[in-house]
Amino acid sequence: MKGIILAGGAGSRLFPLTLVASKQLQPVYDKPMVYYPLTTLIESGIREFCLISTPHDLPRFRQLLGNGKEWGLSIDYREQAKPAGIGQAFLIADSFVGKDAVTLILGDNIFYGGDSFKRAFAEFKSGATIFGYQVHDPERYGVVEFDEKGQAISIEEKPKVPKSHFAVPGLYIYDNEVLDITRNLKPSARGELEITDINVAYLNRKQLRVHRLSRGFAWLDAGTSSSLHDASAYVQTIEKRQGIKIGCPEEAAFRQGFITLEQLDDIATKMPNCEYREYLCSIVKEAKR
Repeated sequence: MKGIILAGGAGSRLFPLTLVASKQLQPVYDKPMVYYPLTTLIESGIREFCLISTPHDLPRFRQLLGNGKEWGLSIDYREQAKPAGIGQAFLIADSFVGKDAVTLILGDNIFYGGDSFKRAFAEFKSGATIFGYQVHDPERYGVVEFDEKGQAISIEEKPKVPKSHFAVPGLYIYDNEVLDITRNLKPSARGELEITDINVAYLNRKQLRVHRLSRGFAWLDAGTSSSLHDASAYVQTIEKRQGIKIGCPEEAAFRQGFITLEQLDDIATKMPNCEYREYLCSIVKEAKR
């Protein structure tokens, strides 16, 4: 399965921070924001990535992540000259996806807790899999409605009168049919290829599965100044209390077997003296016991 990280957009809700760097390069506590969605997909077993961003920001992402080889990954880069909806990512990454299944994650979405994603990826065979997360303000998101048996029966994008409190977070898993569905998609009233319309197409085919995320699961959208601050505070609290790091691609690659202990040790020793290096060194030390 291939992985797409959509890290484009103007970042207008974070202005003037985005005059300095792309939204997905902003710090969330101790790491660049893009580390978090990248780590989420690594933890789910994804090794081949396509990162989509603006022509202006792509060189900075390349400088940060490189080709991914050091982490046992491969990272391709594609330009999104003008944002035209989440669905546009599949057209941009068409040749990258090829004949494979694909997962797409939004670059400003941070997830933590449980094994829901791992199980969903392991169980995925065909069709589409999305997730439902209970929120108090569903009108801001795509909203999924369930029947009495817990089956999804409708999905609406930012409804004025939501039919449930279950929002669809920014991680989606599709079979290869998503490419044809997107090619035949008509832009919405705001001129965008809506991800909700893709999900509705799978729902109409009876090929959509919705995993409800548990109460203990955290989903943070770091797209505004206040939510960026909240996300940083959350990550800081968890990391200090548990002594672990959230969104650490080096650790995730090691745990998945993408790199060896010796490679992780080499990565850590090349870093300057900092808390991040100390953390990776502690993992190496623990693994050698």
